[in-house]
Amino acid sequence: MNHPLRLYDTMTRQKRDFVPLAAPKVGLYVCGMTVYDYCHLGHARVMIAFDVLYRWLKQAGFEVSYVRNITDVDDKIIKRAVENGESIQNLTERFIEAMHEDAASLYCQSPTAEPKATEHMTQMHQMIEQLLEQGFAYESAGDVYFAVDKFEGYGKLSGRSLDDMLAGASDRGVDSSRKLNPFDFVLWKGVSDNSTSWESPFGAGRPGWHIECSAMSTHCLGSSFDIHGGGHDLQFPHHENEIAQSEAVSGETYAHNWMHVGFVNVDGEKMSKSLGNFFTIRDLLETYDAEVLRFALVSSHYRSPISFSEDLLAESHSALSRLYTALKGFDAAELIDADLDGGLLSEFSAAMNDDLATPQALSVLFKAAKAANQLATSDPEAALKQAATLKYLASFLGLLNRDTETFFKGSGDDQGMSSEAVEKLIEERAVAKRDKNFARADEIRQELLERQVVLEDSASGTTWRREAP
Repeated sequence: MNHPLRLYDTMTRQKRDFVPLAAPKVGLYVCGMTVYDYCHLGHARVMIAFDVLYRWLKQAGFEVSYVRNITDVDDKIIKRAVENGESIQNLTERFIEAMHEDAASLYCQSPTAEPKATEHMTQMHQMIEQLLEQGFAYESAGDVYFAVDKFEGYGKLSGRSLDDMLAGASDRGVDSSRKLNPFDFVLWKGVSDNSTSWESPFGAGRPGWHIECSAMSTHCLGSSFDIHGGGHDLQFPHHENEIAQSEAVSGETYAHNWMHVGFVNVDGEKMSKSLGNFFTIRDLLETYDAEVLRFALVSSHYRSPISFSEDLLAESHSALSRLYTALKGFDAAELIDADLDGGLLSEFSAAMNDDLATPQALSVLFKAAKAANQLATSDPEAALKQAATLKYLASFLGLLNRDTETFFKGSGDDQGMSSEAVEKLIEERAVAKRDKNFARADEIRQELLERQVVLEDSASGTTWRREAP
C-alpha cells in the first residue's frame, strides 16, 4: 500500500498530498451534532464518511486524534427542553446516549475525544476577550459581535468576496442598534431575562455557535491542525466564521485541509421534514439492516450528493449479500491467518488514497469475491487467499463485520421478509399454481428472488433458502 494519500481540500479546490504537520500525529476535527433530537440520515453520512477516513489514516500508521464535538447549548435545545418539560441536561444526555447508540449500530468507531460546548465556556470567554482586545470584535447592546470586515480574506473558504456579499445584502438593511455590518456574527448573546445563561466578562448570556467550535477544536488540537471536516452545508457560514475568528486570534492557518461531505437527497429531492422524506437513523434501522445502510452510504464518493431510495437499499443489500456469500465456508480464524493478495491490496490502496474513492475500493472487494467463488472448488487454498483479502479490505470501509450465517439471517428479517412471511407467500404460490394462475405464481417467485429468497421446486414440494442473487 505505497500510494501517497491525496485528499481534496475545499479551501484550495484541488486534491493535495496529505502531509501532516507533525507526523505521525494527525489532528482531525469534525463538527458534531446539536443534541436535541435523534440523528438523521445526513448525520449518518457524515459519521460514516469520517469513520472511513479515521480507519484509513490509522491503517497508514498515523496516530489520529479524532475530535468530534457535541453542541449541548443552543436555542433549539432550550426550546425543546421547555416543550418537553425537562431539564436541558436531561434532554442532552438522553440524545447523546441515543447518538452513541446510532453510531455504534452503523459500525462507526468512537472518536478519541467528544468535547461538549458547556464544558468549554472558559476557552470561549478567553477567545472572545482576545478578539475584543485585537479589534476584531465589538460589544453592542449586551451582545458581542465579530467584525467581518476587520478580517482580511473573509470568504476564502466558500469563494465569496465580502463586497459581493454586501452588494447582495444591500436591501436587507443593517440593524444599527446591534450590528455594524449585516454579516457580522454573534460571539456572545446577552441575556437579560431568566432564560438559560452563563456568567461571562461580557455579562450573562450564551455563546454563539461558531465560537463554540473554534474554542473546542483549538483547545483539543491546538491553534493549527491537520483536517477539519463536516457536512457540505457547514461550509458557509459556520466554517467560514470559524476560520475568521480562529485565525484572527492566532495569526496561524486554522486548518490545513478542509473536507466536506455531500448532501443526501431522498428520491431525487433534498431531505426535509416539510417534504415528508425525512428519516432518522432509527426510522431506517427499524426496517433495514444497519450494514446495508452503511454500504449504501459508502457506495457513493463522500463529496458527491447521494440519491437515497428504497432501490438503493435493495441494490446495496444484494451487493453486500454477494460479498458475504464469498466468505461462506471459511471461519474467522483462518481468514485472519491467511495470506493476502498483494495486487488487490495495491489496487484498493490506490483507490482509497485517491481522496477516499470508496466506489472504486468496493469494486476491488467484488473482484476478490468473484475470485473466491470461482476458485472455491478447483483451488481451495487460492480461494481462501481471496476471501481473506476481501475480509481484510472490507474492514477499512466498516463492512463484513459478521459471519455469513448471522448476516443472512439478520438482514433477511430486517429487510421485512421473515421466515413466516416467506412461508406464507409459498403457500399462496401453491394455491395459484393449483388454480392455474401461473402469472401470479411467477410474480411471487420473482418477489421472493428480489428479497434474496430462492425457491427450489421438486416432487416432494417447494423448499427455499436465502441467497445472494
